[in-house]
Amino acid sequence: MPAMLDRPAASPPPTEAERARRANLALALVVTVQLMIVLDATVVNVALPAIERDLSFSPTALSWVLNAYALAFGGLLLLGGRAGDLLGRRRVFMVGVSIFAGASLLGGLAPTSGTLLAARALQGVGGAIAAPSVIALIITAFAEGPARAKALGVLSAVSAGGGSLGLLLGGVLTDLASWRWSLIINVPIALAVLAFTPRLIDETERRTGHFDVGGAFLSTTGVTAVVFGVIHASTHGWGSTVTVAAFVGGAVLLAGFVAVEQRAGDRAIMPLRLFASKLRASAYLDMALIAGTMFGFFFFVSQFMQRTLGYDPIETGFAFIPLTAAIFAVSTYLPRVLPRVGAQRALIAGGVLTLVGLLWLTNLSADSGYATGLLVPLVILGTGVSMAFLPLNLLILHGVRGEDSGAASGVLQAAQQLGGSVGIAVLVSVYASASGGASAATDAGAATNGITHALTAAAGFAVASIVLAAVALREPKGQPQLAVDDEFVPTAH
Repeated sequence: MPAMLDRPAASPPPTEAERARRANLALALVVTVQLMIVLDATVVNVALPAIERDLSFSPTALSWVLNAYALAFGGLLLLGGRAGDLLGRRRVFMVGVSIFAGASLLGGLAPTSGTLLAARALQGVGGAIAAPSVIALIITAFAEGPARAKALGVLSAVSAGGGSLGLLLGGVLTDLASWRWSLIINVPIALAVLAFTPRLIDETERRTGHFDVGGAFLSTTGVTAVVFGVIHASTHGWGSTVTVAAFVGGAVLLAGFVAVEQRAGDRAIMPLRLFASKLRASAYLDMALIAGTMFGFFFFVSQFMQRTLGYDPIETGFAFIPLTAAIFAVSTYLPRVLPRVGAQRALIAGGVLTLVGLLWLTNLSADSGYATGLLVPLVILGTGVSMAFLPLNLLILHGVRGEDSGAASGVLQAAQQLGGSVGIAVLVSVYASASGGASAATDAGAATNGITHALTAAAGFAVASIVLAAVALREPKGQPQLAVDDEFVPTAH
């Protein structure tokens, strides 16, 4: 009897409130990583002149400070997504964050241009490994229904608004400290994430079986070739021999990848059953169109602010705050009203608002003021894009098997990356044609004309997104709508 009294009492099972609190803390953790990854795609944009001076970059090599990250990130997303499914999402998430932190420190301390480019590529590797597990861990932590919709709303806000926050953070750190801090700041944040992840996130079950090595190689090299071709086209033209060779090589590799995946079965790095649903496949395409629109918008409007209106980096960052505020406000409110309006209507409305904002911006001129020329369309654009991101995330992830959630997340983010890269390359070509290659320093009028033509082309992407949402994302007749609360998102099986 005394021995029994000495035995420690069993811990009571956690209450519903405690489980919800733990899930919300886990959400904050993984969303922090998503924010770091999104920020680092844009945070060095406004720091490029300082980087060029400090490390003696040539003008052509300087663009690779951005491109090295984009190339590694885009090329490895499918591999990172499937690795989480097979090896355990928490484990892969922590590996990706560790690589990202180490690369950030290396880049912040880089003594030469070559070291910085290697660090940026390594950051892309870490981001590609960690990012797909962010969405997959949310799916694991939140059951399909209102709770998952709310969590994905937070993720959508961070994904859509992170680009503008990166411009602000990069401007502040570059002006007040050094461009190096825009990279080093990731290190303490990543260390905190690594410390708390084992306490807040449970490991997912590892799957048995062999890794699809052939599919991994073909998908990585194929997507990398396509992203490289897009990057090369933006500076050397679509008819360049290197550009054409990259696209042809990428197409051949990706065709081989599809053939391998058809025979890989459960070992497939990208299960083709994800595309068996016309609804999900169309949602992936729509996500790529929206990403192309927004990447191009950020690129050209930030250029207009700095080179035509003469804003410094901090002013440019602060100028985007109304857009960011609109994104966060709508993403917070949307999960509550989405069951009443439906995913398709929200997508169409968001596309229309995005189109209105872009068309408004096509009236920009060298005499445009912030209040009359930029403020209102920024708010409209922020509202529109945030109305599209959450429904698309829900449509893509609804009904996905648990063992495929990492792969589905990897494809989702690959669609964003490829759509953004292609979008910028197309819009840069439009700009070059309309401006005659002029810069704001040599001919502000011609440069602004090129920017407004590029934004008009971006509006064309928005139109395509609206049409796709109206036609391909329509609920099948006689089929009940399903998803966040089994009311408003059509099935994606």
